[in-house]
Amino acid sequence: MSWFAVILAGFVTYFTRFSMITFVSSNMLSKGTKKVLSYVPSSVFPAIIFPAIFLDDSGLFVSISDPKIIGGIAAVIVGFFSKNIISTITAGLITYWLFIFVV
Repeated sequence: MSWFAVILAGFVTYFTRFSMITFVSSNMLSKGTKKVLSYVPSSVFPAIIFPAIFLDDSGLFVSISDPKIIGGIAAVIVGFFSKNIISTITAGLITYWLFIFVV
């Protein structure tokens, strides 16, 4: 019974998301709705990234000298000046790895 429930939940989740992509065309949405929906990626991305940087495995804040914070600061600086997502991610990861393996 539990496998049936898991598979059923997967189908329900898939088809509810699939229906919004398939059956709602961009002509059906107003300008205001399109403008509001354009902010969704910008609001979801920090909600995913910030806990990974600022919290440890037990949910407590990490210290300022943690390599994740230093890599995040480097990524913010490079992203501000370059406006390029690939260089931002690369700079953050390289800084993080340098502080883990070298320092």
